[in-house]
Amino acid sequence: MVDTSMATTTTILSSSPTVLVRRFFSKSSLSTYRCQLHLPHLKSSSSSTTTTTTTTTTSTVRTAISSSSQFDLSPPPIDHDLLESMADEGAEISEDGVVETFGNDEEAINAAIEDGVAVVDLTHFGRIRVTGEDRIQFLHSQSTANFECLSEGQGCDTVFVTPTARTIDIAHAWIMTSAITLVMSPITCRRITEMLNKYIFFADKVEIHDITKQTCFFVLVGPKSNQLMENLNLGDLVGQPYGTHRHYRVNGTPITVGVGSLISEEGFSLMLSPAAAESVWKTLLSLDAIPMGANAWERFRILQGRPSPAKELTDEFNVLEAGLWNAVSINKGCYKGQETISRLITYDGVKQRLWGIHLSAPAEPGSTITVDGRKVGKLTSYTSGEKEPKHFGLGYIKRKTASAGGQVNIGDVLGTVVDVPFLSNQTPLTKMSTTGLPTKETT
Repeated sequence: MVDTSMATTTTILSSSPTVLVRRFFSKSSLSTYRCQLHLPHLKSSSSSTTTTTTTTTTSTVRTAISSSSQFDLSPPPIDHDLLESMADEGAEISEDGVVETFGNDEEAINAAIEDGVAVVDLTHFGRIRVTGEDRIQFLHSQSTANFECLSEGQGCDTVFVTPTARTIDIAHAWIMTSAITLVMSPITCRRITEMLNKYIFFADKVEIHDITKQTCFFVLVGPKSNQLMENLNLGDLVGQPYGTHRHYRVNGTPITVGVGSLISEEGFSLMLSPAAAESVWKTLLSLDAIPMGANAWERFRILQGRPSPAKELTDEFNVLEAGLWNAVSINKGCYKGQETISRLITYDGVKQRLWGIHLSAPAEPGSTITVDGRKVGKLTSYTSGEKEPKHFGLGYIKRKTASAGGQVNIGDVLGTVVDVPFLSNQTPLTKMSTTGLPTKETT
């Protein structure tokens, strides 16, 4: 706790009169935020429409950047109040608890891409907590990112690969005081947990915990994400580097808010206690966030060009072919897959790359991509929608056979190769310079 007797106090009022923040700055540079957030209570009427009542629920949010001991990751089990509330709002929920759609897929995608903000419940995604004195060195050697250069409160993407650099999954990592939290696809969480446990040796001070069922996870995507954060009086995170995260409390339960939305360096991610999930979700909706289900999220993923396990991330393709350059370090010492990655960069050995493809009609993932009758690649994902592009896919195409604007065929379907945002934001490394270090590609 911060010694408030040695602190100066500043009161900040947000644009919303319902939010009051009292910020304490101690001489030790540690800080604690105490926020009184009046969360509008929403409920479904008998006609299944959502209304805002005149009563409000007051929640206390506390940020404790100074000590992770105050950030308990052992909240009560999920009681499904959130899913029940979503179902009352018209959500279609699968048997395993995944919110598939709110019946507004086009509206949600439009908000995420064009003129709004969407909120997505990704609680079904995997979350792993790595603890112990050797956790940083351990993950440093088990994945592609340089963990040793990161400090508490920072984050990054990292890729788990096979010894030959074939992709398993890309995970988002948060560096906390006494732990590293990893967020990944639901279909790879168990495999990665088992793999990490396998490589813990007798002397390693490392523990792996699957905290998926103990936590909830939301993301905010869209041009108005920053404004929503300002309305929550969390504007101090706006403009911070990708992966930056801070800890808060809602009704005494923990919530971490980070910069980035898994699918983009823009937007925000929230990991929180199930006890706070329903009130936080309803608050986000009351601030005009559009709920997005898993079906729309998958379409959004493909349109953005973010590779996914079992589709773009498989034993068939390596990490550089998948375009995950920003998550790869080449100068950090030995790690799994490094030898293969170094050779690919040194000898310009990347033979194919992932592209977006505008399609003239539906196409089946797994289909062959051809140019002038010659096989040049493979379609890995496909999505359709009411708005343009009505048919869109992702696919691997051999280098020098096609580029942006080029024409390809998937059977009888015509395709146009296009850049996609996620892959366009990656910066490839080129051959080693005379100093022995890789250089960034300039063209």
